[in-house]
Amino acid sequence: MKYKAITQARRSISRLGITAGLLFLSLTGSTQHFLPPSDTYRPDRLKKVIITEVAIGTAVSVGLYYLWYKKFPRSKFHFFNDNREWLQMDKVGHAVTAYNAGVLQYDLMRWSGVKKNDAIIIGSATALGSLTIIELLDGFSDHWGFSKTDMLANLVGTAIFAAQQRWWDEQRITMKFSAHLSPYAQYHKGELGNNFASRILKDYNGQSYWLSVNIRSFLPASSSFPNWAAVSFGYGADGMTGGHSNPVTLKGVPIPHFERTRRFMIAPDADLFRVRSIAPVDAATYITKPFKWPTPTLEVNSKGKFKFYGLYH
Repeated sequence: MKYKAITQARRSISRLGITAGLLFLSLTGSTQHFLPPSDTYRPDRLKKVIITEVAIGTAVSVGLYYLWYKKFPRSKFHFFNDNREWLQMDKVGHAVTAYNAGVLQYDLMRWSGVKKNDAIIIGSATALGSLTIIELLDGFSDHWGFSKTDMLANLVGTAIFAAQQRWWDEQRITMKFSAHLSPYAQYHKGELGNNFASRILKDYNGQSYWLSVNIRSFLPASSSFPNWAAVSFGYGADGMTGGHSNPVTLKGVPIPHFERTRRFMIAPDADLFRVRSIAPVDAATYITKPFKWPTPTLEVNSKGKFKFYGLYH
């Protein structure tokens, strides 16, 4: 059980790397509409992007190695089947992470004046490459292994980014994340987190992943429909205190029985990054681009039960 908790925390570090990249963006577009594509090649911008990404990537890689991989024995490359863990919430998380990494890298490349098709290739390679490195490290670690389904999820998220950018020259359907504190962490803190930050990152019960469809982008160009309005379709899970199944006891202490259920949701959403504003606001709305805003939400779970939330996070 300890190793599962470590694995979750390790992957959370990689997500923090993406977050660090997003924070870097706030420094690059503070005087103009955020990250506008450049019609001319800008080597000065590209140099700034590369230096920052190398620094972030190096820091994350070194941190992962010394905090986790160095502590455990290495092995021959091998595979690990984690298909049934966490009702596949971790797989959806992989896809969403890969998607947003691709979008972020594409926007940075276009801001630097890289041509569209080249920027799509670079964005896809960055998303897939960064997550593949983690899987390869897993594959050579005795306590983990290379997960084929993790890689499949990475490919799916990357493909959703690349296909839209190639066919529509925009992201009409975005992949987003939201989270809240669930009541289950108290029963298994090692797996689900013992403070606010770790619970947000590790407790899949409180996480939701969304496909957010921008309505205006599917309407005729003459439409006056608001360009920020969207509808989101979400997936979540509930009642999980363990990966494959819920433990009955933990260190001799009984754990209540909870039904593990899948949750499917629909909710209005807002793509505020599409609205032009003053530079600081443009930067802020871009940084929040991968996250879904709290809105009224209708849910149906795998038991056929409906629930309405006045404001769902």
